[in-house]
Amino acid sequence: MKTLVTYSTKTGNTKKVAESIAKAIDNAEIKDIAEVSNLDYDLIIVGTWIDKGTADAKALNFIKTIKNKNTAFFFTLGAYPDSQHALDCVENITKLFTENDNKVLGHFLCQGAIDPKLIEMMQTKFGPEHPHGPNPERIKRWADASLHPDETDLNNAYTYFKDLIAKL
Repeated sequence: MKTLVTYSTKTGNTKKVAESIAKAIDNAEIKDIAEVSNLDYDLIIVGTWIDKGTADAKALNFIKTIKNKNTAFFFTLGAYPDSQHALDCVENITKLFTENDNKVLGHFLCQGAIDPKLIEMMQTKFGPEHPHGPNPERIKRWADASLHPDETDLNNAYTYFKDLIAKL
């Protein structure tokens, strides 16, 4: 099966996960989204970081070009993977793929470090009552996210996609 693992990354988190996934799939090609020149693959796996509850702009535009394909996706986000925000992101990204008649075979997500510039902006621009402002709970989540993706996350991504491919 001709498989592409492609990703958009800002801090390097999503690239790390992509590399683990590519190792799980025999002969998978791995490319930054900017390097993809064609979509002639049996399976396209797209990685993104989360921005405003969905794929980042670079990945979002790329996903819109995929039509009638077998797909899967993965993402990193600063929120906890079991949060409502993470579930909403899964739903939003799934919808992006299915709107173009793609079949979504699976998805994987894990927490990832937030760009320090974004944290700095949220700390200076927003007060603690703002949905993105620095309150104790949010500061803890930012600190927790800074430790990801870790080896467990990378191993989980590897195993998830190894199992997904075995079922095809």
